[in-house]
Amino acid sequence: MSRLSAGKSLVLMGVLIVIILVGLHYSAGNTDELTPFESTIRDALSPVQRVVMLSGHKISDLVAFPARLYKVSQHNRQLEQQLVELKGKLSRHNELQAENTRLKEQLEFKTNLANQLTMESAVIVGRTADNWFGSVIINKGSADGIRQDMAVVTPAGLVGRVASVSDSTAEVLLITDPRSGVGCLVQENRAPGIVEGVAGGRGVINMMHIPSDLAPKKGNLIVTSGFGSVFPKGIPVGSVQETRREESGLFKMAVLEPFVDFNRLEEVLVITLSNPGQAR
Repeated sequence: MSRLSAGKSLVLMGVLIVIILVGLHYSAGNTDELTPFESTIRDALSPVQRVVMLSGHKISDLVAFPARLYKVSQHNRQLEQQLVELKGKLSRHNELQAENTRLKEQLEFKTNLANQLTMESAVIVGRTADNWFGSVIINKGSADGIRQDMAVVTPAGLVGRVASVSDSTAEVLLITDPRSGVGCLVQENRAPGIVEGVAGGRGVINMMHIPSDLAPKKGNLIVTSGFGSVFPKGIPVGSVQETRREESGLFKMAVLEPFVDFNRLEEVLVITLSNPGQAR
């Protein structure tokens, strides 16, 4: 006998049992006591009733399973969507927090130097992959008071100088570009030198033409000397990592680690006035 036939027989038997019990109930009237025949029938059919009841539960569970599976799948999709939304919110929150931190540092830096320098905040809006450490484009130009050769900094240190200007943008030549040259001093012993970018140096800068008898030590700090009209005196540039003799043999040179992280440069400050009331 197949499983389908056996299932039909069980269902039929269950229906017959129910009909018999209902008939016995009404034939007995309102009496609370079972007749011997009723007692015998109920005891004999009790195991069969249990099988029918369990089979009914299993069939009910089987019929309801697809509906439960659909609900679980739908709930999982809702949870996945909520997770994506939460990740997006967290990412935006972290980005805003990082931006607020940078802007707060800029504000504190500008406030501390308010009596010495006047600065204009700007955002980097352009950069070329083949000249990453050469120059950047900022979103401020001549309409904002930006002029050629103005110094550009961050709270960490020197970035470069304005190379060219349009009405609403300006190109900034970075100190990591080989075309750049900045007059600097070793803060500890006041030794002078010129800080230059290195071609293909991936952000490395060197301090050249240092007098041999004033060679800096590793960890010494390099700041702008203020010689010339471009960079104000005392702006941090970098720290000495290594010192060696130049090829000419007449001077020493130092490999520097710049204080500014040029890989992550996003906002800058353009120094528009170096002294109160005196234009550059």
